[in-house]
Amino acid sequence: MRPKILSYEKLQDELQKLALKVKHHEDNMKFLKTQMDNIDESILDMQVNLGKYHSSSAALEQNNDVSAMQSEQQTVGKILQQEKAAAGIICQMKIRHGLQASKLQLTKDVLGIVATLGKVNDDNLSRLFSEYLGLETMLAIVCKTYEGIKALEKYDKEGMIDQNAGLHGLGPSIGRLLNGRFLVFCLENLRPYIGEFVPEDPQKKLALLKPRLPNGEIPRGFIGFAVNMINVDHMHLSCLTPNGHGLRETLFYTLFSRLQVYKTRADMQSALPCVSDGAISLDGGMIKSSGLFNLGDRKDVEVKFPISPGISKPADVIEIEEKLKLMNWQKERLEEDVQREEALLNNAKNLFNIQKQELVKYLGETASHIKQAQSMAGRTGTFRLELLPNMT
Repeated sequence: MRPKILSYEKLQDELQKLALKVKHHEDNMKFLKTQMDNIDESILDMQVNLGKYHSSSAALEQNNDVSAMQSEQQTVGKILQQEKAAAGIICQMKIRHGLQASKLQLTKDVLGIVATLGKVNDDNLSRLFSEYLGLETMLAIVCKTYEGIKALEKYDKEGMIDQNAGLHGLGPSIGRLLNGRFLVFCLENLRPYIGEFVPEDPQKKLALLKPRLPNGEIPRGFIGFAVNMINVDHMHLSCLTPNGHGLRETLFYTLFSRLQVYKTRADMQSALPCVSDGAISLDGGMIKSSGLFNLGDRKDVEVKFPISPGISKPADVIEIEEKLKLMNWQKERLEEDVQREEALLNNAKNLFNIQKQELVKYLGETASHIKQAQSMAGRTGTFRLELLPNMT
């Protein structure tokens, strides 16, 4: 009987280990849900504070934002004029469905169009940056994840585009035909800027080192880097990717890298020894990359960046909005953790119940064998079976 006793002890030991594992995952679930409750309370408090600010400053903002709204509407209008472009379909969807577009399977992961995700301070910069990027890039769609890209275009078994699915299927239903290729950026797959940010800068500008000539001086007429001259909506400054990155260090750093901006063409040409990722000048000079010059007359691109409003929000309001964005991002990560922990808990419970059934079965078989042996020997005995707690 000794081998049987060892087998019983092993089964009981395994069952105890699984019970501890179930308890561990249940404790984790309680901890995560407590964190979720705390974050929900913090989010509610911040929303209340922001609501007070927006209600008190609504009239002032309305007067100052008219020109900015008109500029944005002009940009969207120009995109809509691109009748056979994917960007036009996305913009029309957002106009028709509003907030519902963010819940539709096809467009819920779409952040926007490149031209609508950044603003600049004046019309000249808008023309220069748009010309530098080109129309195709200005019309590029921006998705947060690769799942969003897969939703935009489907393929059949032969690898051909399914014209009845994705944007290709949506276009005809709203009176638009998608023709040709279109660019889509996936934020989570872009290589972000790795470095510091300008301290206490509400726009989270990148702390890029200024160019230096061989003699150590900063080139004459250097204004700044294009990536830092794009104004990004505060809700897009961080927490758009699983790693917490925002648009500046992902999308716009990919588009502009360390593109330098100078006052004049002469200043730009004098700075050639320290131009590595291209340069432009306010009077129309353009170097696409080291050794690649764009010559000839300037050409306006049909779709341009909108112009920024003339006033900015108070620093404390910007800080609250940034914290709110961070809280919502943390909540999304917690929801993912809860889903994973719930799956682990259910798996542990299933294993526990299976092990419990095996132990009960083993005890039943052992009791039967003992009775048979006692009957054959003409002896009597008892066998104690302790009841096991249910695990649901």
